[in-house]
Amino acid sequence: MNDKVLEFKDVRIAQTLAGRFDENIKLVENELRLDIIPRGNSFILKGSEKVVIQAEQLLNELAFVVDKGVLLRKQDVLYALKLLKKKSKSIHDVYLDKIEVFSKRRYITPKTQGQKEYVDAIRSSDITFSIGPAGTGKTYLAMGMAVNALKIKKVSRIILTRPAIEAGEKLGFLPGDMHDKVSPYLRPLYDALYDMMEPNMIEDYIDMGIIEVAPLAYMRGRTLNDAFIILDEAQNSTPEQMKMFLTRMGFDSKAVITGDITQSDLPNGAQSGLIQIGEILKEVKDIKFIYLTRDDIVRHELVQQILKAYEGYESKRNKKNT
Repeated sequence: MNDKVLEFKDVRIAQTLAGRFDENIKLVENELRLDIIPRGNSFILKGSEKVVIQAEQLLNELAFVVDKGVLLRKQDVLYALKLLKKKSKSIHDVYLDKIEVFSKRRYITPKTQGQKEYVDAIRSSDITFSIGPAGTGKTYLAMGMAVNALKIKKVSRIILTRPAIEAGEKLGFLPGDMHDKVSPYLRPLYDALYDMMEPNMIEDYIDMGIIEVAPLAYMRGRTLNDAFIILDEAQNSTPEQMKMFLTRMGFDSKAVITGDITQSDLPNGAQSGLIQIGEILKEVKDIKFIYLTRDDIVRHELVQQILKAYEGYESKRNKKNT
């Protein structure tokens, strides 16, 4: 059993690391299997040499990002533990990648190694595909990068689109005009947008055409210059729609295409354009494909367990059918 005193320059940092009712250090204790005793501006670490070294590295890196102004929640500590165990990108490399937006929160950050690679891919490529399960930040981070590009004047407008494909309902059953009918299918895009900009600014920008939210079908026949374009839920696009969308790209534009190939709402037998496009464009070097996994989920921790359970169930069912 090894003891190590870990001291921080500010008691505020130690308190933030500990979390409310010491929930953060309890999480670290459970995950790394050691004891952590808070003492003012220091922690006493008790455990095997290996886990004490791991805990020291984790807490020092978290203290560094807290000192730089990053808000730390219990979930962030959990993501940091995953980064530590993977021994890949350092915690501060991920958490200090601040994407400035317009809202009072001022910036958003990636939370996992996969999300960091996704953000870097968007920066370096004009077309980026992000494929992965729900909760991995595909749409949210793309929106953050779009708002940031608008804020720093890399583009003059944002165009947000997704296929108006319904899961179990028909558009005709919904009341109102066409705008009213398609709005529910575009709601996730609005949700992300409202988290990054003030409502009055969004309304003004939509009125001025600086932000446009529309169904994928409305993209036909257009050339989109000087724009950041996000195609969300691309697994619900047909191969023809995918080709149509990708050929809308104009000068000084950037496109991000997101989707989950396991959750297509296309009619039975219809091919997904998102599944097909990986084979078609695999030799095009300037297009990036980022594949996110359960490890990149940043929702409630139960979401990962739910997806894992579904995968296990479907795997067993497929084996029975073969």
